[in-house]
Amino acid sequence: MALVLVDAENVRRSLWPNLSGDELVERAGIWAEREGHEVRVVFEGKRSADEQIAAVAAAHDGPLWVVTSDRELRRRVERYAEQVIGGGGFVRLIR
Repeated sequence: MALVLVDAENVRRSLWPNLSGDELVERAGIWAEREGHEVRVVFEGKRSADEQIAAVAAAHDGPLWVVTSDRELRRRVERYAEQVIGGGGFVRLIR
């Protein structure tokens, strides 16, 4: 089982038509349950989603996947993540 961190805004807008935030959370949750992963869909908050994801990735001890198409975020987490999955690929996977 891996912790899967999803860059919400980046991912939900990666394909047309865009997923709503609620639909992304619901579909990602169904996928994670089916595949045996823990998923966290990270939205912008007091800190940017990128900052939140990078902080969790750096502190996490265990298998980690990150879902984003953001090149800078991918660069920041690549040393911690077993897999970095593009946003469009993930949306196609959970649809």
